[in-house]
Amino acid sequence: MIPDKQQALELHAKLGSNEKIVSHCEAVAEVAKILSEKVEQRRHVNVVDTKSVYAAALLHDIGRNRTQTVKHGYEGAEIARQNGIDEKIARMIERHVGAGLTKEEAERVGLPNDREYIPQTIEEKIVCFSDKVIGAENQVVPFQDEVQKFKRKGLDFGRLEALKADLEETLGEDPELVIIR
Repeated sequence: MIPDKQQALELHAKLGSNEKIVSHCEAVAEVAKILSEKVEQRRHVNVVDTKSVYAAALLHDIGRNRTQTVKHGYEGAEIARQNGIDEKIARMIERHVGAGLTKEEAERVGLPNDREYIPQTIEEKIVCFSDKVIGAENQVVPFQDEVQKFKRKGLDFGRLEALKADLEETLGEDPELVIIR
């Protein structure tokens, strides 16, 4: 199943998501929709499942109802699977955390290391990137703000920069410029 906005919001309500989580997910979904549509325009073919991207962005932080840790992506994917949501969407939710996690990093934080947590598809990359450019007040913020956070925490910001570079190559322009138009 690919939930529409109403169904996604109903799942948030069912699980007790607070307004902060829901508002953030809605803001991320709007950015993801813009980027998905831009890829479609540029490629002139359906290379992005825009409906699934939008649904995944609306649900990307649903796992925060279970944990506020890096494990929320994994937990959110499990919630999606338990609710009959398409596996493609579950993977987008699972792989949106940080710039993704390697199997080794996943094992260090207590996640199953039998899978990949790094965004692979264009849809996964769009959801992940969209999450990184939405700030605390649910407004678009410079991507470099997130890179600086990674640096301060001693995290692998190179993977984050590669995420943006991949999107830029696909879009043919800086994804931040696409968003602010």
